[in-house]
Amino acid sequence: MLKIENLHAEIDGKPILKGLTLTVNAGEVHAIMGPNGAGKSTLGYVLGGRDAYEVTEGSVTFDGDDLLEMEPHERAAAGLFLGFQYPVEIPGISNVQFLREALNAQRKARGEAPLSGGDFLKLARSQADALGMDQEMLKRPVNVGFSGGEKKRNEMVQMGIIDPRLAILDETDSGLDIDALRIVGDGINRILRKPDKAVILITHYQRLLEYVQPDFVHVLADGRITRTGGPDLAVELEREGYGAVAA
Repeated sequence: MLKIENLHAEIDGKPILKGLTLTVNAGEVHAIMGPNGAGKSTLGYVLGGRDAYEVTEGSVTFDGDDLLEMEPHERAAAGLFLGFQYPVEIPGISNVQFLREALNAQRKARGEAPLSGGDFLKLARSQADALGMDQEMLKRPVNVGFSGGEKKRNEMVQMGIIDPRLAILDETDSGLDIDALRIVGDGINRILRKPDKAVILITHYQRLLEYVQPDFVHVLADGRITRTGGPDLAVELEREGYGAVAA
């Protein structure tokens, strides 16, 4: 599904990714762990197509197509979803309005008919219920006044409605208490643990991986993947720390 080869990327002339190679197949969950400044969020931004990041070398293909040649909205329409470490607030636009426009824009790009208002509301309410989110929050401006946990839960509702094929989730566990962590973990499994979908979980800690069992755990240090293993590697990182394992 996703093939990254020798990826180099920089921001403001500063190299961040320095030869990252990774293959993600359908049906797989990959966890990427590493110390601050290793390049984890940069990887998410580059895959999502954020402007400020320049790819200087390497290639990325998504279902065989050159991902780096696509605009961000084309990547989204192709099935890529980027979950942010700090979801942004969008005053003046309700969740319902934002999500319906986003979903129907993607459906149009794929040659599909738009969802009617009634069908969309049914879908949005079912996703909110599944994530335990108060449906009144669907009417509120996107993330405005939400707590950190509510923003992450709202992001899972967005993901459930958009229904991507590949989700890159950047520290989704950040700011979550124990109950919210379990709910978000269950949401990731429900939405994305399917044979035709895949997940890249970027995280500092092993705790989210107790709810979303990864198939592969990668250590990212100084812009490269320095070690790959199974779920036990996350436990080792938690026990030994990045300094001992990431070198």
